[in-house]
Amino acid sequence: MWRNPVPKQTADLQTTESETTGKSEKPDGRKRRWREHKIARREELVDGTIAAIRSRGRDIGMDDIASEIGVSKTVLYRYFTDKNDLTSATMMRYVETILAPRMYEAIGEDLDEYDLTRVAISAYVETVAADPDVYLYVMANSSGPNRDVVADSERMIAELLATVLGERLRSMDMDSGGSVPWAYGVVGAVQLATHWWISNKSMSTDDLIDYLVMMTWGGIAGIAASNGSPARFKSVPHPLREKPDQTD
Repeated sequence: MWRNPVPKQTADLQTTESETTGKSEKPDGRKRRWREHKIARREELVDGTIAAIRSRGRDIGMDDIASEIGVSKTVLYRYFTDKNDLTSATMMRYVETILAPRMYEAIGEDLDEYDLTRVAISAYVETVAADPDVYLYVMANSSGPNRDVVADSERMIAELLATVLGERLRSMDMDSGGSVPWAYGVVGAVQLATHWWISNKSMSTDDLIDYLVMMTWGGIAGIAASNGSPARFKSVPHPLREKPDQTD
């Protein structure tokens, strides 16, 4: 079948455009591969940093990190702008791969309210206790721009707890309006008490868990006794202990 021939100028233009497109794709492909390589290499170096902290302690410096991983500091600075960048990435890796998954798993378990309280608190305390140097490294560097990493992890855990708490209260026809501040209060109290404990270990892990569960469950039981209603809570007396029976 006869076809209109492509004019030479058009053919030359198409060839030129094809060549230009091919040339422009090559740098883009290289950039993409470099980006992918850089992301993968950063993760390897961050995992190596966590291993180095476990080996040499929370006060480790860049020289020690590089030595422990088996690279030069030049290599570290090729993938991280400075120590703060590496620290931030390490903190994020710890939260995303160690702390947050264990907390999500614990809070998501299908247990009664008391057992869920104990399991969630135990998960946090035991996760910190299992990696004390990594935890303390993360917290020691959680000021300035790195503060957001820790704050975001606390916020995610608190919001998940608030969702679970709110659903449980509503399922029992209780007022769930305080779910968010209660959840943040629990997370803040447990985190701060655990931070104090991991720094001095003045009691056993089990004792710390028992004390935190006692405090937290006491609050939850008090909320349930008032059906979650602040008005109802304020309408009744709150003696620390019941007065002894005077009839004996």
